[in-house]
Amino acid sequence: MNTSFQLIVPVLLPIISGLLLGFARPLYLQKFRAQRAFFIATLALNAVVILAVILQPDMRLELFRLTERLPILLRTDDLGRLFCGLTALMFLLVGIYSPEYMRHEGNQKRFYMFYLIVLGMLMGFGFSGNLMTLYLFLEMTTFFSVPLVLHSMEKEAVAAAFKYLYYSIAGSSLALIGFFFVYTYGTTLEFTPLGVLDMQKLTGYENRMLIVILLTVVGFGAKAGMFPLHAWLPVAHPVAPAPASAVLSGIITKIGVFAVIRFVYYLIGSTFVRGTWAQAVWISLALFTVIMGSLLAFREPVLKRRLAYSSVSQGSYIMFGLGVLTTSGLTGALLHTVFHSVIKNALFLIAGAIIVRTHKTDVPDLRGIGKQMPVTIGCFALLAVTLAGIPPTSGFTSKWYLAVGSLAADTGFLTWLGPAALLFSALLSAGYLFPIVVNGFFPGAGHDEDSGKQSKPGMQDHDLSMTIPVLLLAAAAVGLGMFPGALISLCERIAGVLL
Repeated sequence: MNTSFQLIVPVLLPIISGLLLGFARPLYLQKFRAQRAFFIATLALNAVVILAVILQPDMRLELFRLTERLPILLRTDDLGRLFCGLTALMFLLVGIYSPEYMRHEGNQKRFYMFYLIVLGMLMGFGFSGNLMTLYLFLEMTTFFSVPLVLHSMEKEAVAAAFKYLYYSIAGSSLALIGFFFVYTYGTTLEFTPLGVLDMQKLTGYENRMLIVILLTVVGFGAKAGMFPLHAWLPVAHPVAPAPASAVLSGIITKIGVFAVIRFVYYLIGSTFVRGTWAQAVWISLALFTVIMGSLLAFREPVLKRRLAYSSVSQGSYIMFGLGVLTTSGLTGALLHTVFHSVIKNALFLIAGAIIVRTHKTDVPDLRGIGKQMPVTIGCFALLAVTLAGIPPTSGFTSKWYLAVGSLAADTGFLTWLGPAALLFSALLSAGYLFPIVVNGFFPGAGHDEDSGKQSKPGMQDHDLSMTIPVLLLAAAAVGLGMFPGALISLCERIAGVLL
């Protein structure tokens, strides 16, 4: 494994650029166009740097040591490449969309600064080589993403930001228990496939360790929106700017998923958890969240909150796939991580475009919206089909692997309950997304058919910088289901090493 300082570049580049954009006073960064150019150029350059890093052989870089056993270590492997590549691409596309949207929100420079800093923290999280480094960057990601939620500084936004912070701290505190136990009963904190537990030290404390594992999964699951620490999502998303909602749902919720993978599969080892009561509780919590989130989304009238409840449900699809501890289940979880990120980023960007152009936030008010914004709602239709898991879209591919993985697991009645819950949730997904499309294009006789004709010229969809990212993400959501070979190979390779 090569030692390379290239690993620090994608971490420092967006952080330094964000601070420069936020605090530097050169004249060329005072104008909207200059700020937008600098912001997007930084995101594009970071994506190029990430591509250069992930195409190279495995590398490692020790930055410094807190103690002899606690180095701050960056390292590349296939899982880190997947997370950082996905994050860089999604942040670039959402970033291209952001300037035009943020002109309506105001305080663009502050948003750009924290957006870039959060990207740098996520790069450090993805390339973390041990639990100490991962925990450090997870906490920093939480801290610097809070301003994205409270951006408007209105009372509701501040309350939502604090709720997000409190739930994140609660989850991190639970995860910290796992940190202490691995430090005590493990041979190292460095991520090692199949686990690092010293079974001689652990003899007699196995049940205690299972309790700690479950608490840690629940703790990291707070970021992924798994019950019982899920309530921050439907509060934070409606008040945050649409680009912030997009990356919160599409990327930042995924750090909980990747933290669980690192903890269970790289430090504990799947064999220690498989067949235990802790696995059964984990799967049960995930399935409960899948159904609960879908039911709450089905009855929610506010569009962004409906999408947030959908994220609660879909995030637990992934947690379920991780919990079954089979190769197909883990492959499906990794696939759904990518697909859900693409879909939910696009859906929140669409919600933002609707708000900017029509100032409508509630689903009942969107009747006839397809006549005003045909491209946007057309993309929404493709994404709805994908999220519901209808073939040949990407949602079907990942859910197929999740179902197969569940049926291959020896988890008693949960073996068949898992696929049944996923199918029921998929039907609910269609129920809370499809009516928006149908009523958008076919509002019915009771609707004013001339409302679209009376719209202002600017009401026809939106600026190209807001349209193109949505089109690309919608195309990817469908295309990745039709041509998933390369991504499936990568996910199966990661799963094969860990199981």
